Amino acid sequence: MAKKRRKPKMEFRYYQMSAGSPILALLGQKWVQNYGNDVDYLHFHNYLEIGYCYGGDGFMVLGEEEKRFYGGIVTVIPPNYPHTTNSDIGTVSKWEYLFIDVEGFMKKFLDNPVKAEKVIQRIYSRALFFEEKENLSISKKIHKILDIMRDGEEFFLEEAKGVLAALLVEIARLNRDSGEDKVAENAGKLTNMITSVLDYVSYHYMEDIKVEDLANICHISETHFRRVFTSYMKMSPLEYINTVRVYTACELLETTDDPVADIAHKCGFTTNSTFNRNFKQLMGVTPLEWRKRPESYEQQLLRFDIHSEKGW
Repeated sequence: MAKKRRKPKMEFRYYQMSAGSPILALLGQKWVQNYGNDVDYLHFHNYLEIGYCYGGDGFMVLGEEEKRFYGGIVTVIPPNYPHTTNSDIGTVSKWEYLFIDVEGFMKKFLDNPVKAEKVIQRIYSRALFFEEKENLSISKKIHKILDIMRDGEEFFLEEAKGVLAALLVEIARLNRDSGEDKVAENAGKLTNMITSVLDYVSYHYMEDIKVEDLANICHISETHFRRVFTSYMKMSPLEYINTVRVYTACELLETTDDPVADIAHKCGFTTNSTFNRNFKQLMGVTPLEWRKRPESYEQQLLRFDIHSEKGW
């Protein structure tokens, strides 16, 4: 009997912001490393990722594209956008990153909800990959925020928010042509289609999501959508929805005293039995066992294409 081929995985790296901050900065020597060592799969995040490469060579996969990186490269990657970074074999690369809660920040910064949504959609319309010298204005603002977060001087967060507002508006302007003016052209692209579905699930996981609804978002048949989604994400639409729901439940079990039944309902499970079955299938333990000793089972997340990074 032929050995069943193991499915490649797609990893969800979930970050959490410190209270009151729309910015998570990943700085210093920890990020000087051989990227992609023993990693052969893509990942995606729940926040906008901005990266700057100080040195080192390798390649980056952005959706369906592969690009060479080196010192001076800037990346801006929307949430739920599959990507990965790989240093050349035997070398190290130095990157630093900013993760940005664009939606939370822009909805407070702009008092016009329609305008805020327009800016957010512009920023999320594509991934950016460019040399620092190609857009000095954006690059300088990124460096400024990195330095502010690194120095941590008095009122640093207020200063960083001011620069961030200017940076995000500039990114939105840069994306004007590739976003709104080319919606019809980009709508059929696979990466954009999948990203729109992942965004929808992240906002509506607590609701009764039907695969038919997701297919309608993509303007394709349900049968075709199931095939395309499963091929791209290496899991079925329902498996992905339940993965997001279970991960959210893990967070609530660790950080709240809410009854398990309430958490199940908040995460979109209609019955306790359905919640318990899906939770144990993914995590290998029951919700109550997870709550009693969550630290003992944290690594279980990695087995199911999810990686948790705490941002403080």
